[in-house]
Amino acid sequence: MIEAHGGKLVNRIVTGDKKRQLKEKAAEMPALKLDFDELTAVDNIATGLFSPLEGFMGKEDYNSVVEDMRLADGTVWSIPVVLGAAQEQASQLKEGEDVALYFEEDDELYAILHLEEKYKYDDKKEAKEVYTTTEKEHPGVANVYERGDVLLGGEISLLKRVNYDNFNDYRKTPAETRKMIDNKGWDTVVAFQTRNPIHRAHEYLQKSSLEIVDGLFLSPLVGRTKSSDIPADIRIESYETVLDEFYPQDRTMMTVFPAAMHYAGPREAIFHALCRKNYGCTHFIVGRDHAGVGDYYGTYDAQEIFEEFEDEEIGITPLKFEYAFYCEKCGGMASGKTCPHSAEDHIYLSGTKVRELLRNGERPPVEMTRPEVSDVLIKGMADKN
Repeated sequence: MIEAHGGKLVNRIVTGDKKRQLKEKAAEMPALKLDFDELTAVDNIATGLFSPLEGFMGKEDYNSVVEDMRLADGTVWSIPVVLGAAQEQASQLKEGEDVALYFEEDDELYAILHLEEKYKYDDKKEAKEVYTTTEKEHPGVANVYERGDVLLGGEISLLKRVNYDNFNDYRKTPAETRKMIDNKGWDTVVAFQTRNPIHRAHEYLQKSSLEIVDGLFLSPLVGRTKSSDIPADIRIESYETVLDEFYPQDRTMMTVFPAAMHYAGPREAIFHALCRKNYGCTHFIVGRDHAGVGDYYGTYDAQEIFEEFEDEEIGITPLKFEYAFYCEKCGGMASGKTCPHSAEDHIYLSGTKVRELLRNGERPPVEMTRPEVSDVLIKGMADKN
């Protein structure tokens, strides 16, 4: 099976006597309360989804990732994974000491941060390098600006897994998905990242990929997204509907991706690919405007960024697809690589247009969205209103 990124699947989950000792000592430690995104990042680090990271990035790794898309040791990594704190909070913490990490909503102890360093950073530089803009209208940039003035770096020890209240049948750790892939006998596995309901263009990319690999790893993101995106529970139901009726059961699996969207376009395509590599996938589908938002990125920037690295540095093979559409003359799904006809023969919809139709209770064209999926989406959106 493909190695985890960096050569080792990280496991920072503490058990037994060490867990008991840390929990006892936590009462005497300074404490930080984490929001849901931060808590999820702690869990993802501990389970190895963010391998090779053992904790939140220190200054050297952070600067290297922002400037060069590499950790300080040269390992490819494209998105900073950091923990921010207000100046007043940070001043109460000492480097070399442990910090107890609690969830702000339930005051439960989840982890220990072994604080190695505190450091200031240039949020506008991060915004420009990672997101290509300093505009706070960009949702990823807005999150950077709201993070806190000081970053806290150090390894973490997880004492308690996050207790999610949804999609638990699809929440698998990288160790679990690797075992599932091995049990299925798949040597090659293609991952598909999505934050949108599944439509015929997605299906075309996925099934085209299934012609050359053993299995499809459908991996919808269920962390924080923009408020205008379709809610995760509706999306998951749409995926279930299609997988049950239109895909070979023995060649597909679905595991939700428990991470927030950064909307970092090309850099996030690299990040998404590396995380799916940690799940055990060998290939990764990269389509049009992957992880994009607004007009901040070029249509195929997320594909071109892979050319900046040697194949062995990434380790997972990108499958690059052009924008897919339904061609009335061809009588089926196609792309610019396979269809000779003009745009007036093509039926295609942006995610924005699909969401607009659904909110108005209108059914997207059957050429782009299966009726079974439309039924799920229209009902789901009506129930939310």
